[in-house]
Amino acid sequence: MSDVVCFGELLIDFVALESGVSVGEASGFEKAPGGAPANVAVAVARLGQQSAFLGQVGNDPFGHFLADVLGAEGVDVSGLRFSDEARTMLAFVSLEANGERSFNFYRHPSADMLIKPEDVATDVIDNAKIFHFGSITLINEPSRSATLKATQHAKDQGLIISYDPNLRRALWENDESAKAGMLSGFDYAHIIKISDEELEFLTGDNDIQKLWHKDTKVLIITHGSAGATAYHKQTGKLESVSYKGYEVVPVDTTGAGDSFVAGLLVGILENPEDYIAKLEQILCFANGVGALATTNRGAIPALPSRTQVDAFIDCN
Repeated sequence: MSDVVCFGELLIDFVALESGVSVGEASGFEKAPGGAPANVAVAVARLGQQSAFLGQVGNDPFGHFLADVLGAEGVDVSGLRFSDEARTMLAFVSLEANGERSFNFYRHPSADMLIKPEDVATDVIDNAKIFHFGSITLINEPSRSATLKATQHAKDQGLIISYDPNLRRALWENDESAKAGMLSGFDYAHIIKISDEELEFLTGDNDIQKLWHKDTKVLIITHGSAGATAYHKQTGKLESVSYKGYEVVPVDTTGAGDSFVAGLLVGILENPEDYIAKLEQILCFANGVGALATTNRGAIPALPSRTQVDAFIDCN
């Protein structure tokens, strides 16, 4: 049985060998396993909790490599499917001079886009505590229906639903469809993590209230190196808790938000009855996990262990 079940994309990130350039300008790339929900699953395992991953990759060398990586990390991959219809998704990533990441995706279509509702291993979700999903598999059918089937099943089973609506404009038809598609996941979620950029994109005016749904328990806004702010309505009115970021020398920010999510979910697992009251300590922990993940290249390769995080953070 897994504590956290993650659903979504699993892919190969080809990370530029140097920073400060675009993907096209990079001299070469390093192969690294990635995909936001998969990053969360591995990060949760490295932080000492049981995790599982549900999704689909190609029945190709990259797909089997990814399955082996997750399995070696202790992630339950019994619900991972292999497609003969399409190949594993690839993404080329670089950190440009302004600190922003540049992406080029190869998915026309990729195997993750073709997962069907009947491919979802709902038995893996049963008896878990948290279900986490993202917005990338909400972009196209049939993966959208598969995502919503898994999410609704988790909700019906009484799991805490965590959602991270990653903004990847290039993958959507236009900004309008991106906004509508990303917002559709809010209807299911109890815990939602978005960045400052995503807040602006989804609301237009940074009004948190616009994103609050009837089942929302906590909405977290990440501020990059400046830390994060969590909003809740435990007392009936909107309140917030903030915690500062940690100073590190970033090498590659790919997967930093996913690492933060993993820290957040582990914090909730460790404080199941009063996690809202413990939000300051949980944010401290999650910020530390996210910061450490930026100090090496790649997403999964850079994810820190619990020992590293405990030695790094100072939540007093």
